[in-house]
Amino acid sequence: MGAAMTRRIRNFNLENRVKREISKMKPSPVPRHPSTNSLLREQISLYPEIKGEIAHKDDKLLSFLKDVYIDSKDTVSSVQVKAAETPQETKEFRLPFGHDFDMINIKSIPKGKISIVEALTLLNNHKLYPEIWTAEKIAQEYHLEQKDGNFLLKYFVTFEVKIFPPEDKKAIQSK
Repeated sequence: MGAAMTRRIRNFNLENRVKREISKMKPSPVPRHPSTNSLLREQISLYPEIKGEIAHKDDKLLSFLKDVYIDSKDTVSSVQVKAAETPQETKEFRLPFGHDFDMINIKSIPKGKISIVEALTLLNNHKLYPEIWTAEKIAQEYHLEQKDGNFLLKYFVTFEVKIFPPEDKKAIQSK
């Protein structure tokens, strides 16, 4: 029932609305292609008064322009002033550690950041030697903040494979 009602409202007086839209005068588009230059020259030669109308200045329109006055009272936002006052800090870069995994595209890493390979390496080192590779040493070695080193060790772990012995006696024994 709802679809039928919607259709009736949508199609109400449709033909009259279409006829009205079709009968409207459509503006002609501005010629944009160089091939239309010859047509323009032909029209100007047929109607030379067009050239005069283009060059003629309308005093009434010029007086309207002279009456327009724009006065801006916007204050400069504090964000723009702050951005203008502080020069952009130069970033410090460091070379990546270890080229074991052939890091082709990485030329330098910003201080305070680490690559995926470095993250896996430091997590593995911490897993193997937790007394040596502490959060403080990781932060110092990789130019990280202390809290970032703690977060790395707390929230990220490396992939670990565990093989459980089969409980069934009929399972095939690996050689």
